[in-house]
Amino acid sequence: MTAKPVDVAVGILMKPNGDVLLGQRPAGKPYEGYWEFPGGKVESGESILEALKREFVEELGIHILAADPWCGVEYVYPHAHVRLHFYISRDWQGEPQSLEGQAFAWQGSFAVSPLLPATIPLLEWLDLLRDKNHSELIL
Repeated sequence: MTAKPVDVAVGILMKPNGDVLLGQRPAGKPYEGYWEFPGGKVESGESILEALKREFVEELGIHILAADPWCGVEYVYPHAHVRLHFYISRDWQGEPQSLEGQAFAWQGSFAVSPLLPATIPLLEWLDLLRDKNHSELIL
């Protein structure tokens, strides 16, 4: 695929115990039923952080108060070439709500399945953060 990648803001909500929020892709979207970190496309004129905040309000009714950039990953799916910008937030307001009919779950050991392919390496990196306390992985 030669198309320019689509920028996507992705948020990792992290509780003090290290659990993170995963959401299940709703019906009608590519990879329906797969689990991923919440987020969405960056609109024209929007910063990555602005897109992240907007998406979390629209999808989950959560207001991100602060988030730190973590890493970026490019992934080519059969339907899209995406550039994923991951942020970690430990500071938000509200409780997750299913505003788009999606399931969501706080995960510590990542028991949900199937996982969206681009999500899998991030879960492994998060395991390093939790299990070995490698704080240098967070920029």
